[in-house]
Amino acid sequence: MKPSFLCHPQFQDLSPIHLYHKEHSPYTHPKGLPQNQHYLFRRKATLPPFEKATLHITADDHYKLYINGAFVCEGPAPSYPHAYYYNELDLTPYLHEGENTFAVHTYYQGLINRLWVSGDLRSSFYFDLALDGKTFLVSDNAWRVAEHTAYRTLGVTGYDTAFLESFDSRDPICHFASTDYDDSAWLFATPYRHADYCLVKQPTKTPVYESLTPVSTSKTPTSLKLDFGREAVGRLTLTAKGKRGDRIILRFAEELNDDGSPRYNLRCNCHYEEEWILSGNTDSLSPYDTKAFRYAELLFPEGVSFDEICFVACHYPFRKKAVYETKNKDLQKILALCENTLRYGVGDNFVDCPTREKGQYLGDLAVTGRAHATLTGDTAPFKKAILDFCHTAPICKGLLAVSTASFMQEIADYSLQFPALIAWIYAMDGDLDFVKRTLPAVKGVFDYFAAYRDENGLLSGVKEKWNLVDWPDSARDGYAFPLPNPVGEGLHNVLNAFYIGFLAACDELLTLVGEAPTGLTEKTKDAFIKTFYDETTGLFSDTPEKTHTAVHSAVLPLLFEIGTEDSALKERLIERIAAKGLSSMGVYFAYFALAALVKADRLDLAEGLATDPACWMNMLKEGATTTFEAWGKEQKWNTSLFHPWATAPAVVFAKGVRVY
Repeated sequence: MKPSFLCHPQFQDLSPIHLYHKEHSPYTHPKGLPQNQHYLFRRKATLPPFEKATLHITADDHYKLYINGAFVCEGPAPSYPHAYYYNELDLTPYLHEGENTFAVHTYYQGLINRLWVSGDLRSSFYFDLALDGKTFLVSDNAWRVAEHTAYRTLGVTGYDTAFLESFDSRDPICHFASTDYDDSAWLFATPYRHADYCLVKQPTKTPVYESLTPVSTSKTPTSLKLDFGREAVGRLTLTAKGKRGDRIILRFAEELNDDGSPRYNLRCNCHYEEEWILSGNTDSLSPYDTKAFRYAELLFPEGVSFDEICFVACHYPFRKKAVYETKNKDLQKILALCENTLRYGVGDNFVDCPTREKGQYLGDLAVTGRAHATLTGDTAPFKKAILDFCHTAPICKGLLAVSTASFMQEIADYSLQFPALIAWIYAMDGDLDFVKRTLPAVKGVFDYFAAYRDENGLLSGVKEKWNLVDWPDSARDGYAFPLPNPVGEGLHNVLNAFYIGFLAACDELLTLVGEAPTGLTEKTKDAFIKTFYDETTGLFSDTPEKTHTAVHSAVLPLLFEIGTEDSALKERLIERIAAKGLSSMGVYFAYFALAALVKADRLDLAEGLATDPACWMNMLKEGATTTFEAWGKEQKWNTSLFHPWATAPAVVFAKGVRVY
C-alpha cells in the first residue's frame, strides 16, 4: 500500500511549468493560470489498538492538518520539487482506537514570488500514516476533495506574496474539519499524474503557536482596536456573533497613524485590510495565511459581539541559551530587541521580512541565521537553510540570492559569503559530515566566480549577479562604483574583499576535509592591496581610480585581515570605522563592521558604535519591538519594521561565539 500524490481533478492533467531561469534571461510567466486555490481533503478511518502513530505528510504549496476536528500543525517548509520536504509527525496524542476523522486544508497560491515555488501548476497532497511501524492509511482515491468556497480574493499585497481574503462564514464548508461534517457530495480525489517530487524529510521542527492577548483595547459600538504590545507573525483568531450577512472589516498594522488609528497601509508596501462575513450563529475566524502586525482594528455593524480574541503567534520553537555579559544598559535593551525579533520572526525559513517579501535570502541568512543559532544553540534551522541554497545550484552554479521560491534573483555579495556560513556552523557544532555534504555546492560557487577573475586574480564585471554592497542604496556612504542591476564593467573594493573572505573560507573547509586549499587567498590579497591601496589616504579606495573611500571599503579589509599585518594600516581602518559610525552604513553591513571590530579586539569600540543614538537606539526611540530594515522609519520609502537581518548584536556580543 503506497501513498499517491492526490489533487483536485482541476489539476489532474496539468503539466508542470518550468520556472527556473537566470535572473536576467528573458522569461514570461503564462497568464490566466489558477491562483489562490484552497482545497480540502477528508477521510474517516477506523483504527485498531496501537501504541504509536507516525505520519509522513506534505502538500504543494502548503497544508493545515486537522484530526477529529482539532488543528494539529501546518507545513511543510517551502522547498523545491527536486528536494521537496515532508513532515514526520507523532500523532499518538491525537488519535484513538475506533473511528477518526482526518481533514487537510491545502493551498496553491499560484504567484511568482519569494515565498514559495508556486505558479508551476503543481498542486498535490501526500499522506502516509503508520501504526506501530506498519503503514495503515495513505493518500489514495478513497479520499474526498472539494474546493474551499468560503474564500474570495480581495487582491494581492506585498511583492505579490499574499492574497487578501474575504472569508464567508455563511458557507457550510467552513465546518469541513468537524467529525460530523457531511462530505458525501464531494468529489473523489485523483492522483496527480505529473508528480515529480523527490521527497526529503524536513530536518527542522514544525512551528509552535503562542497566544498573545491584547495589552490594551478601545471599543465603540462599531469598532474595536487592539494593541498586542509587540509585533509578531501569526493570525488574529476570535469568535463573533451578529446578524447573518454582517460584514466585519479587519485591519492590521505595525504602527499607528497620527490620529491613533492603525496604519493598515504599511510603509513596507503591504495593504492589510480584509473582510469577514458572519453567518448569524457564533462564528470562528482563523485566517489561513500569517501576517506580521502589532495592532488590529475591527469595523462592524452595531450589535456584533466578540469573544476569545487572541493573536496566535506562529514561530519556530525558541529557547534562549546564549550568554551576554555586558553591563551597558543600552546594549541590554538592543539585545532584548534582537531576541524578540528572532523569537517571533523565524518560522520555517529565515525570511527577509515577514510582511513584504516573506522570502529567504542568503545575505539575510548571514546575519539572521547566525543570530538565531547563537541565541538558541540550535543549528538545525541554519543548516536546513544552507541546504536550501545548495538546492539552487541546478539553477545557477553560483547559487541564487533567494531560495525555495519561484522568484529568480542573484546577488554576488551573498554567494561569496556562502562558505563562511558553513565554516561558522562547523565552529558551532563540529559536524564534519555537514561540511562534506555541502562542499560540492561550495566548489560550484568557486568555479562560477573563477570565470570572472582578471589577469591579477580579482573579480571584474560580475554582470550576471547584482553587486549589492549595502542596502538601502542611500546607506552606501557615497561608494564610488556604480551599482545598477546588472552591474557594468570594472572591479571594485567590496566585491573583491568578499572574494578574499570567500577564498579564505574555502581553504578552511577544504583543509577540514583533508583536501588541498585553493592557494589563492594570499595572492588575491596582494593583488587587492596593489589595486586599491591609496598612499595619499593610507586607506583602501572603492575603485582602482582611488577617488573615494566609503566606510565599507575599510570594514571588509579589517574583517578579512587584508594588509592588517601592518599595525598602522589596521589602526587607520579602525579609526575610519569609528569616525564614520554605523549610521553611515545599513543595518546589514553593520554586522560586518561590528564583527571586524570584535575580531580586532576592539569590543569597547563595537559596543560604543552599537549604542549610538542614531542606530538601534533610534529604532527603540521610534517604538520598535522588532528590528527595522533601516536605522529609522524614514530612511527608505518602504522600510520594513520587522527585519531580522538587523540582529547583528545577538552574534557579535555573545560570549564564546565566532563572529564570522
